[in-house]
Amino acid sequence: VPAELREAVEEVLPDLERDGIRVFYLSSASPTPGVEALLGAIEAAPDEPLPAWHRAGVTGDSKAMYIYTSGTTGLPKAAVITELKLMMVASLARICGVRQDDVVYTTLPLYHSAGLLVGVGGCLDVGATCVLRSKFSASQFWADCRRYNVTVIQYVGELMRYLCNTPQRPDDREHGVRMALGNGMRAEVWKEFLRRFGPVAVCEFYGATEGNAGFINYTGKVGSVGRANRFIQLFAPFELIRYNVEQDEPVRDERGLCIPVPPGETGLLVVKITKNTPFHGYAGDAQKTEKKILRDVLAKGDAYFNSGDLLMMDSERFMYFQDRVGDTFRWKGENVATTEVEATLALVSFIQDVNVYGVAVPGCEGRCGMAAVCLKAGATFDGDKLYAHTRDTLPAYAAPRFVRIQDSLEITGTFKQCKNNLVKEGFDPGTIRDRLFFRDDARRSYVPLTPQTFAAIRDMKLSL
Repeated sequence: VPAELREAVEEVLPDLERDGIRVFYLSSASPTPGVEALLGAIEAAPDEPLPAWHRAGVTGDSKAMYIYTSGTTGLPKAAVITELKLMMVASLARICGVRQDDVVYTTLPLYHSAGLLVGVGGCLDVGATCVLRSKFSASQFWADCRRYNVTVIQYVGELMRYLCNTPQRPDDREHGVRMALGNGMRAEVWKEFLRRFGPVAVCEFYGATEGNAGFINYTGKVGSVGRANRFIQLFAPFELIRYNVEQDEPVRDERGLCIPVPPGETGLLVVKITKNTPFHGYAGDAQKTEKKILRDVLAKGDAYFNSGDLLMMDSERFMYFQDRVGDTFRWKGENVATTEVEATLALVSFIQDVNVYGVAVPGCEGRCGMAAVCLKAGATFDGDKLYAHTRDTLPAYAAPRFVRIQDSLEITGTFKQCKNNLVKEGFDPGTIRDRLFFRDDARRSYVPLTPQTFAAIRDMKLSL
């Protein structure tokens, strides 16, 4: 750990020592008894290859490390990363075209798969130079790229949106970046990024820390996470199966098997667990591991990894991410994908950040749409403008009925939005201090949500 985490380390040090775990500070000196300083030993270490006996007995199935999931839908879980998986994920950069003479810039945290395995691991795999920044800065991003002669940038979707939201500058296209490598970029942001910052080759990929397969958009088709081809299907058999969002489970036929969806229809991505695509699960949690395995999918006795993601494949076999299973909600008999609504609301001029989720409403089936919104600096909320935008761009069932104005939105260290607390808090103006607005169709505007309006909704006197 870095020495600045001293307080957190000392809090749990007795438990770690009891379990026989050694802790090191990445510094030249240690302020904590029982914790060693590692930097001096690293600098004094010889640069010859390690003797073979140091790695005797290590195989592809050996555990290399644990990487914790983001924790957007609950507590983080320790995913088991084997030596083979580490090398396979690191090779992603090479597959996307990263070369030995590239300079790769990453601002992502190294405790997660993208920054550590794809970013740093990818550089080690091809011999490229890696430029690390301890914390992402939208205002300094392109200055860093120019300063360090960066040729490849690594991203997650929100990071790219932050860049597009910065004020335009005359030197926006003055950089040497030829490729952007990452995942989770929305089509609207993708187009804006290329328009503003120039013809950068975007290599979008899809995968999960604990997943047993993924996709790479090697053609650069805007909005797609990859393309399903015969090789992928042979090496890693996958299916998109029909999913009941309301009951939160796959739809099964009279035989008890899952139902594949046709091209153009959204389905749950599941990947067959085989020798080539094993699922190693979570360390010390057999129950959560089993929960991610879906059985009797296409045949009795088979087993598939449940990605928890809803994807759609078009007629050309391009794959598109739609939403997380827990994030999609059902309202007025229709499925509402939160990512789709978020992408639409993000186009409104006064909105900086937006997080869409479903809330329970008394007397109504399903969940009703609500958006937590962070306004741009100096901007004011315009209920008339937001109403007109949602009316023109979204079906009526997908337009959020409630809006909550926040100073900042809660995100994980990997820029993923947290929805759990927002869902629990709902839309009660009596308990929420943030400003709340209600979509009033009669006034064609989002108006302040008063205690009287809330009471009428709660008592089922005001129909939604």
